[in-house]
Amino acid sequence: MIAAFGMYDMPHARAANDRLWAGVRGALGYGPDDLTRDTDPWDIWQSDDLLLAQTCGMPYRTRLHQRVQLVATPDHQLPDCPPGHYFSYLIKRYDDPRDLAALAKGTMAYNEALSQSGWAAPVFHLQAQGLAPTATLQTGAHLSSISAVLDGSADFAGIDAVTLLMFGDDTPDTVARLNTFDRTAPTPALPYITAQGRDPAPLAAALDTAIAALAPQDRATLHLNGTTQISATDYLAIPIPKSP
Repeated sequence: MIAAFGMYDMPHARAANDRLWAGVRGALGYGPDDLTRDTDPWDIWQSDDLLLAQTCGMPYRTRLHQRVQLVATPDHQLPDCPPGHYFSYLIKRYDDPRDLAALAKGTMAYNEALSQSGWAAPVFHLQAQGLAPTATLQTGAHLSSISAVLDGSADFAGIDAVTLLMFGDDTPDTVARLNTFDRTAPTPALPYITAQGRDPAPLAAALDTAIAALAPQDRATLHLNGTTQISATDYLAIPIPKSP
């Protein structure tokens, strides 16, 4: 069996994720001893051996929804955001005076085309204002998009709010060089999934038990306050943008 929490597994959060998994495994009474790391996420998500993992909403609705089952959705208690939802911060360099319309004439960094927070959310946010990025730069990761904005390779980017908050916890001086000048509309947060054929109910219950039992510092590190249930219909209703 496979368990993986790779979506928010930054180095400073790995110990907290390990303790979260230990709590889930203890509540379930079975499961792998350790989280799987350093494996292609698509191999994890599509494995028949998948017990529990976290994916992004866009991979779920574009390729995974017929191969996996939803278990639960994390609640991060983000500001001005419904339970179980998240958004993207639009970032630029702290000393850049341009507004979004001017920034859109430059280069937008994005992690990958199948990212809700890094691609879909900012693209639709721009479209709602009659805008589109003139140029794009694929970076492969949110933290790489942040670096691209800071070093001038890109003018702005959309960054998962949870990722940016966690990154700021660990590197406040770096985040102080950014201006979170706008934010996208909330959408359902990154769901926990399991393989088809498994009963998701015990996994959801074990997650709730494990999160409640975490030390306050671990919950703060992971920005994780519990879970909620969001339907597959709600995830699948989110529009899919054109690829860059």
